[in-house]
Amino acid sequence: MESYQQIIEIIALSMGVAWASGINLYLALFMLGFLFNTGNIFLPPELEVLGDPLVMAAAGFMYFVEFFADKIPGVDTGWDALHTFIRLPAGAILAAGAVGDVGLAAQLAAAIVGGAIAASTHAVKAGSRVLINTSPEPFSNWGASISEDLLVLGGLWSALYHPALFLGLLMVFIILMIWLLPYLWRLIKLIIVRLRRFFHGGKRQDLYGVEDIPLFLVKSFPKEPER
Repeated sequence: MESYQQIIEIIALSMGVAWASGINLYLALFMLGFLFNTGNIFLPPELEVLGDPLVMAAAGFMYFVEFFADKIPGVDTGWDALHTFIRLPAGAILAAGAVGDVGLAAQLAAAIVGGAIAASTHAVKAGSRVLINTSPEPFSNWGASISEDLLVLGGLWSALYHPALFLGLLMVFIILMIWLLPYLWRLIKLIIVRLRRFFHGGKRQDLYGVEDIPLFLVKSFPKEPER
C-alpha cells in the first residue's frame, strides 16, 4: 500500500510541475525551491537544484518580470509566444526529474507526457490571452494573470499534499482542454480575419464556423460595428 501511495505521489509531482510550467514556469520553480528550503517538502535528487539560492534568485527575478509583462495587453501575447520555446522543454525536463532515478524508460515516458501537458496548458493560456486582448480595457488581463498565478499555487499545493485529488482534477482539465482548444483556435482565426479585413480597406468577409462555437465564447468576442 505504501508503495502504491509513493507511485501516486511521484506521478502527481511529475505531472504537476509539467502542468504548472505551461502556465507560469518561474512561479512554479520558485515555489518548489522555497518549499524545499523551508523543509515543507522533499524533492527527488534530480530536482533538489531548485532550492539552490542562485536558481531561486533567477526564477524570482523572471517571475517579477513576467508579473508585469503578463498584465499588459499585447505584451502578454508576445511573452507567451516567446515562452513557447521555454515552457514546453522545461515542463518535459521537470517531469522527467520528478520521477527520480527509476530508469531511463520511466524518465523518458515522463518527459513525453510532461511535455505534452505543458504544451496543452501553454496553448490554453496563450489562446485565452489572445481572446482577452480583443477587449479594450486592461482589467481583464490583470484578472486573468492573477487567476493564473493562484491556479499554479493551488495546483502545485494539491499535487504535493493531495496527489490523488490533483490527478483527478488533471483528468478533468485534460477532457475540458480537448473540447475547448478547437473552439479557441477557431476564435483566434476569426480575430485574424477581422484584423486582415481592417488593414485591407474594411472589405467584408463571411466568418464561417462561428455558429459552431459555444455561446459563452462568442459572447466574449467583441461585436463588429455596423457599416
